[in-house]
Amino acid sequence: MYTYDKYDHQMLEERVAQFRDQTRRFLDGKLTEQQFLPLRLQNGLYVQRLAPMLRIAVPYGLISSKQMRKLASITRDYDKGYAHLSTRQNVQINWPKLEQVPDILAELAEVSMHAIQTSGNCIRNTTTDQFAGVSPNEIEDSRPWCEIIRQWSTFHPEFAYLPRKFKIAVCGTEVDQAATQVHDIGLYIKKNDQGELGFQVLVGGGLGRTPLIGQVICEFLPWRHLLTYLDAIMRVYNMEGRRDNIFKARIKILVKALGIDTYREKVEALWQHTRDGEGTLTEEEVARCKAYFTPPAYADLPDEDEAVDTALQQDLLFQHWVQRNVAKHKQPGYRIVTLSLKETGVAPGDLTDRQMEFVADLADRYSFSEMRITHEQNLTLADVRLKDLYEVYKACKTENLATANLGLLNDIISCPGGDYCSLANAKSIPIAESIQRRFDDFDRLTEIGDISLNISGCMNACGHHHVGNIGILGVDKKGEEFYQVSLGGDQGREAKLAKVLGPSFAQVEIPDVVEKIVSVYLEQRQKDEKFIDTYQRLGIEPFKERVYAKAD
Repeated sequence: MYTYDKYDHQMLEERVAQFRDQTRRFLDGKLTEQQFLPLRLQNGLYVQRLAPMLRIAVPYGLISSKQMRKLASITRDYDKGYAHLSTRQNVQINWPKLEQVPDILAELAEVSMHAIQTSGNCIRNTTTDQFAGVSPNEIEDSRPWCEIIRQWSTFHPEFAYLPRKFKIAVCGTEVDQAATQVHDIGLYIKKNDQGELGFQVLVGGGLGRTPLIGQVICEFLPWRHLLTYLDAIMRVYNMEGRRDNIFKARIKILVKALGIDTYREKVEALWQHTRDGEGTLTEEEVARCKAYFTPPAYADLPDEDEAVDTALQQDLLFQHWVQRNVAKHKQPGYRIVTLSLKETGVAPGDLTDRQMEFVADLADRYSFSEMRITHEQNLTLADVRLKDLYEVYKACKTENLATANLGLLNDIISCPGGDYCSLANAKSIPIAESIQRRFDDFDRLTEIGDISLNISGCMNACGHHHVGNIGILGVDKKGEEFYQVSLGGDQGREAKLAKVLGPSFAQVEIPDVVEKIVSVYLEQRQKDEKFIDTYQRLGIEPFKERVYAKAD
């Protein structure tokens, strides 16, 4: 993984000192709330319903065991002993005291971590697929390109105060697990007919109040021009994006208003003046970044293990876990293990300080001291030896991290909702738990098969409900919490936005609603059809009829 150099460390130290002074002046009454607002936001500090919330950056989701132990220590010393993993592959702590935040940032800097640009109208954390560098179907490791974008975007003076927040995702695998098409800029690594490396560039994606799928602005961008082309896209947005209305300030609104062809023309016209300028990438610079992501010291191992085969035959729960939570690795004798943070009764994406220290130890012993935070709010160990799978599984069972539900109905993506967020219209966590308890049976979950369920507590869509096969949105209905259900979303290569099923439901009705939706699918699916396939074939009407049918 990337190792911060002396310039990075100097930047972090100066930023901590700067924010410590800003916080002191605010607490002393020398800065107003309005003056302090942009300062705290660009240091990742929100004011939530009950306490401040600090969002900690985890570039492209990659985190070391040392960093994870530091997070465990921080949650124990400054918070309530747990943290939350977000869909942006970041870490959030929900109960820090404002006067202690500078101390937290200083401790983070000790392990090359920070909260810079995790909020505010700037370029946020660049995300990618959690299987980057290890997937058998990979076109190119996306992590070096994410690091190049991180270095370009951090403290970029021209893009520090954009019309609105800005999110970029990079995908180098055939299967997209990064929701690339619903980002302000989405980058798919590809090769042309000559085998040359480049990017398909999408622009104008995003969720929230006006959900849109990104549109292709450049079918093939040679890798050398990545940063100059991103510059051109950002400059057009910075100059022409709306600043008079927060709800119409995202780049997706500008792209939709102008049309993709006009936006492309504006970008191309600007880019012609800079495409071969100082921002053009060189082979030396790319090689420098790639050197930080070389494969670890893999052993020469067979791609089968008799002891593991025996364990699979004798331990049915282990067999279930391997089926759902273990994926093929490009290196023979290794596997990709994902730890589900979706145990029934626990808020999706939450980790205790004890669990954080446990996974750090696990990574040290079994996965080259690294792990990845996933867009789905889980945690991946990318380099586990096949022969160690059973030992890893048994260890995870002791810390409630061996839930075998990856990709199933209970693997719910959820924002913290009204329990924490001041913007939320309704709670999300109790809804997730009620669904998990209704479907808390592995045999039933596997009968249903692959299906995604996403929950957001408000229209900001932090739970990405628009691209869940089943999406649930909290809404305010005359001061009471209700939930709108949508169907047919997809966040992969064939990204689609879900359609609203109909009128909203009370909280107690949601498990029954999901039950009815699932029952239509099970009755109507054809051989090998996943939920999304059946939905696309049938349309929304059969589901609507079942859900809103009057009881006899």
